[in-house]
Amino acid sequence: MTDPATNFEAARDELALVVQQLESGGLTLEESLALWERGEALAALCQSWLDAARGRLDAANPQGSVPGDA
Repeated sequence: MTDPATNFEAARDELALVVQQLESGGLTLEESLALWERGEALAALCQSWLDAARGRLDAANPQGSVPGDA
């Protein structure tokens, strides 16, 4: 399972590796399923960090406009 101490960048990098391994093929069904499950967990972890970051930005800027948003 995902280590809660893993930082966003490490989780993102591991997710990219998981995708690369899945795309390369040559894995057994069990290996593919295990990688898929790991990728799903990493994607959810990254999304939670992104959601938290968005919440912090929204809280810091009550008007709701973040520079760069279009």
